[in-house]
Amino acid sequence: MTDHHTYGTSTHTADELARLVSDRLELVFTERDSDYRGIYHLASSPNGRIEIQPNPIPGDDGDGDGDLYAPEHSSAQVLLLTTTPTADPALHARLGSLEGLIHLNYETV
Repeated sequence: MTDHHTYGTSTHTADELARLVSDRLELVFTERDSDYRGIYHLASSPNGRIEIQPNPIPGDDGDGDGDLYAPEHSSAQVLLLTTTPTADPALHARLGSLEGLIHLNYETV
């Protein structure tokens, strides 16, 4: 089974959140660039991965539709996604203690 969690914030930018999470979890994030996701941050470890990305999807159409990566969480400007092989309550307790970061949903597959 794989455990996926989504967090969101409108308090921090993606860069700020990456620094906060890096300090809290002692992880190293690398910045990546994607046509679909925009600039996002990725940290991997033997226990899984954490991705931090903007919720708005970058686009070159300029139509102002405001397409979102997670439209069901439109109030979140930045998303934090965790993927771990099993449930990790300690990780989620540490993330939950970050001011302005809200747990939005989870899925186990």
